[in-house]
Amino acid sequence: MTGYRMKTILVVDDDAMNLKMAEFILKQEGYNVVTRESGMACLDYLKVDRPDLILLDVEMPVMTGIQTLEVIRGNEEFKNLPVMFLTASADTDTVVEAGRLGVAEYVKKPFMPQELTDRVKKVLRF
Repeated sequence: MTGYRMKTILVVDDDAMNLKMAEFILKQEGYNVVTRESGMACLDYLKVDRPDLILLDVEMPVMTGIQTLEVIRGNEEFKNLPVMFLTASADTDTVVEAGRLGVAEYVKKPFMPQELTDRVKKVLRF
């Protein structure tokens, strides 16, 4: 296809199994997948490249998904970058804060492959 570019998804999670599973599922759908194990590693990646979508775990040590997203939204270049939260729990405070920060979708862990791919396609509109 002329002009087609494979969409890149950055998956950020401190759990190696979650990263491997998300990467496997998304690569099967034809996405380029980059994985990082922390909020800081996510921010370091954004200094050198721009994904089409970030899947961001909420509960991570040192820097949570909320804290990571606050930094991302504070950068003019990334303020409209689509971000989906991967979360084991969606407590009210997290939901409110995520809404304030413009999270596109939530995917509850453990996630089903079809749910993950459907939500990613919805956010990327493809």
